[in-house]
Amino acid sequence: MEDKEKLKAHLALVAVALIYGLNYSIAKDVMPEFLQPRAFIFIRVAGAVFLFFLLYAFGSKEKIAKKHWLRLIAAGFFGVAANQLLFFEGLNITTPISAAVIMTTNPIMVLSLSAIFLKVPLKLARILGIILGISGALVLISQGKSIEAIFQEGESLGNLLVMLNALSYASYLVVVKPLMRDYKPLTVISWVFLAGFAFVIPFGAPQLSAIEWVNMPLKIYAEIGFVVLGTTFFAYLLNIYALKTVSSTTVSFYIYLQPLIATLAAISLGTDSLRPSMLISALLIFTGVYLVSFYRAKK
Repeated sequence: MEDKEKLKAHLALVAVALIYGLNYSIAKDVMPEFLQPRAFIFIRVAGAVFLFFLLYAFGSKEKIAKKHWLRLIAAGFFGVAANQLLFFEGLNITTPISAAVIMTTNPIMVLSLSAIFLKVPLKLARILGIILGISGALVLISQGKSIEAIFQEGESLGNLLVMLNALSYASYLVVVKPLMRDYKPLTVISWVFLAGFAFVIPFGAPQLSAIEWVNMPLKIYAEIGFVVLGTTFFAYLLNIYALKTVSSTTVSFYIYLQPLIATLAAISLGTDSLRPSMLISALLIFTGVYLVSFYRAKK
């Protein structure tokens, strides 16, 4: 029975990787011509809150203990508000493939945060992996530019925001995991999204007035629907379901599939192309990920 549950968790994570991999090009197609990033996040999170609580209303309504509210609010901030706002703002000014490559630093960040806050021991290979992974991300962010230029120029700034998004999502995985021991996945994700929506409102609401709904092609409506239903509702639900069975580190492993899916989608849709800096960064990051996640020194 335990093996069956683990298989279901891994299949859920494969589905999440597929959804996220496609999301880079689909969301990029909507921004900024039809939706500004923060307005998109407002719509995305508002839709997800409605859908999650619709399911929650028909299920067992667990009550959240007072001692867990602070952790839940923190999960909402890192996993919904900061994570999504940083990602969409970054994706808006960078490319789908660059964003996907940088997101693979997530397992490295999960391990780093676990070492700091959960006192997980770090061996030499893992320390080297962290250094290589972060170096790969910095290569893609800097692209030979000065620090001042990184904060001023489009793609570099976008890559930096995506990296901060990866750090935020890693924080979310570490913060939310203990809640899975006490509550059902739907209970956790419903309240996490509601808490996150409170942080999103002041950033996203002001951009709603600029949306020209009547001028949107049907294709854009479909892409917005994919982001709300697929990337937000189903992906988060599947992720939180998997977290009930497997560790936050295992969940983060599946992010390795995203660059492959995102690259294939971006090239086939004509929204991006491969560049040498992407390949160099990918090599450094994946070497770092291997040392962090899979390497076992011979005894």
